[in-house]
This record gives sequence, C-alpha cells and structure tokens, in this order.
Amino acid sequence: QLQLVESGGGLVQPGGSLRLSCAASGFTLDYYAIGWFRQVPGKEREGVSCISSSGTSTDYADSVKGRFTISRDDARNTFYLQMNGLKPEDSAIYYCAVGVPSVDRMCPSRRYELWGQGTQVTVSS
Repeated sequence: QLQLVESGGGLVQPGGSLRLSCAASGFTLDYYAIGWFRQVPGKEREGVSCISSSGTSTDYADSVKGRFTISRDDARNTFYLQMNGLKPEDSAIYYCAVGVPSVDRMCPSRRYELWGQGTQVTVSS
C-alpha cells in the first residue's frame, strides 16, 4: 500500500520552529517530485514549497521564503519541511504530497497524486 505518513506538527509560540516529516512507505521516493501544502478551514489549499526529484530545484511561497526549508532524504525515504520564525498566520493543517513520475519530476509538479493525512500546526502565544 502506497502511503505518506506525516509527523512533527504541534503548538509553538510565535518565532518558534517546527520540523515536519513525511515518510513514504510502499514505494521509494527517488523519482518523485515532492510538495508541501497547507490549508486553513474555509480557505483554499495553498502550496507552501516543493522540491524536484533530483533535489536540485526548490521553490517556496512568498509568505514563507527565508523561513521554511524543504529537504529530502531518499536514503531514509523521508522528506522534511523545516519551519523557522513561525507566525500565527502559518497556523494550518499541513499536507505532504508526491507527484507522478510519468507526468513530471519537477518543482512544482503538474500533478500531486498521493497525499499525507495532514498534521496540525498552531502558532500561538
């Protein structure tokens, strides 16, 4: 069964840090483009960051540039979103996703097909 399992969310004070992890099972990440998304109830899902299958191309939403870092560890079959300088407006449910290698392996991918279950990030004092 192909699956993405997220971890690392929680409650943090403004200015704090969290690292989200997304572990893949049932397949290897090597050929997959990866993305992180977030959604606040009642709002559209927002792309946060992406990384190509090769790891050479990354991109970030303007709202998180300079604060968030995406990375992948294909040996561990896991990828990460390091979030520093968190702000209350970063509060959301965060989702990881992988693309479809036969479609593309780029950042951003044209199609993300497999999604994690989501992890809540709350930034509040």
